[in-house]
Amino acid sequence: MTTTVDIEEGPTELAELLLLASEGNEVIIAQGSRPVARLLPIGERRPRIGNLNPGSITTSDDFDAPLPDDFWLGTE
Repeated sequence: MTTTVDIEEGPTELAELLLLASEGNEVIIAQGSRPVARLLPIGERRPRIGNLNPGSITTSDDFDAPLPDDFWLGTE
């Protein structure tokens, strides 16, 4: 569920908005009709697993070669 709140109402309802977010809801904070921020629940952190796709990223032989002047001058 998504709830949108005007920024003027936010400070007085902060505890309620945090409760909504902690229950799994998304809270959009808007200034007038323009959304400016989003409150989301913090999900459970999963450990990162390395080397899941071996060989999917490669480095070219000229990886550390200097870039041409055209690149830096924006003419290419």
